[in-house]
Amino acid sequence: MKKICLMVLLAMANTVSAEEVDTVDDSDLPGWAVEKIAPMHDAVSNWVTNSSRNIDGFFGSDDSLKIENNSYLRLSQELEWNDVDDFNAETGVRFRLDLPTTKKRLRFIIESDPEESEGTLAEQGSSRLRNDQSGLGSTIVGLSKLGKRDKTEAWNLQAGAGVKVRWPPDPYVRFTGERLWNLESPWQLESYNRASWFNEEGYSVRSKWDFGRPLDEHHHLRFITNFQWQEEVDTLEYSEGIELNQVLGSRSVMRYAVAAVGRSASSPRLHDYYLYTHYRRNLHREILFLDFIPELHFPRDHNYDAQFGVTLRVEMMFRGDLTFRR
Repeated sequence: MKKICLMVLLAMANTVSAEEVDTVDDSDLPGWAVEKIAPMHDAVSNWVTNSSRNIDGFFGSDDSLKIENNSYLRLSQELEWNDVDDFNAETGVRFRLDLPTTKKRLRFIIESDPEESEGTLAEQGSSRLRNDQSGLGSTIVGLSKLGKRDKTEAWNLQAGAGVKVRWPPDPYVRFTGERLWNLESPWQLESYNRASWFNEEGYSVRSKWDFGRPLDEHHHLRFITNFQWQEEVDTLEYSEGIELNQVLGSRSVMRYAVAAVGRSASSPRLHDYYLYTHYRRNLHREILFLDFIPELHFPRDHNYDAQFGVTLRVEMMFRGDLTFRR
C-alpha cells in the first residue's frame, strides 16, 4: 500500500511539474459558464464593496468612497477522501469587511472553521480541516482592531473579540502579532503568533516561523516551524516542514512539502510525519480557483503505516474592485 501511495504522489508531481504554456485567454471556463455566473458574481461583489464603504463612511470619514478597501467574501466547497474517514464534504465561508477610515481601523469577520478549531498539528496536515466541527456551530462572528505598524519595521499587533455562533453563544478573545525580517539577501524570516481564549475550549497559543528565499524566478524554498498549545490537549506540539513552491505558469502553482510533527517538551517524540503536493489553478481571472492536494501520512498511533488522502477544493472570491469580466 505504501508503494502505491508513493507512486500516486510522484505521478501527480510529474504530471503537472512541467511548466505550463499560457494561452492568450486567462480563463478555463467556456463562454456559456461565464455568462451564467457573471451576473450573480457581479451582484454579490457590488454588495460587498457597497456595504463595506457605506459602513466605513458611517463610522469613519468621506474618504471611505475613494480609499482602497480590502473587503471580500470567499466561498469554498471541499471534497476530501482518506483511508480512515472515507469521503467528507465541507463548505467554507469567510467574510472580511474592512473599515480603514475609522479611528481604530476595525475589521468585521465572519469565518467558518477558524484556525482554533482545526485541531492538533497532526490533524491539520497540509492546512486542511480534519475535524467534525463543520456547520454553523464552528462559525465565528467578531471584530478586530488592526495594527498600524508595517510588520517589516516593527511588530504589527492586533486584537479581536466576538462569539462562536451556537447556543448558548461562545465568546472569544484573540491577540495576534506579526513580524517580517529582511535578512541577508535574499533570505527572509516571518513570524505569526496568536493567543486565543474561547469560553468552551479554553486557551490556546500558536506560533509559526517561516524562513525562506527564492531560488530563481520560478522556485521558492521555505523552512517552516510551528509550535502549538491547546488547553484541551494540554501538551506542547511542534512541527518542522520543508516546502518547495514552483510557479508553473501565470495561473498555476505547485507546492511539494514534507513535515514531521512531535509532542511534549519534557519527553519529545515523533507523532506523525507526512508529505504532500498541492496544485492550485486560477480557473478564471483571479476569481475562481481549483486546488488538488494528494497527501501521505505516517501516524505513530497506527505504527507509522501509510494513510493516503486527497482533497479537491473549488473556491470563489467576491471582491468589489474585481468584477467577473466576460
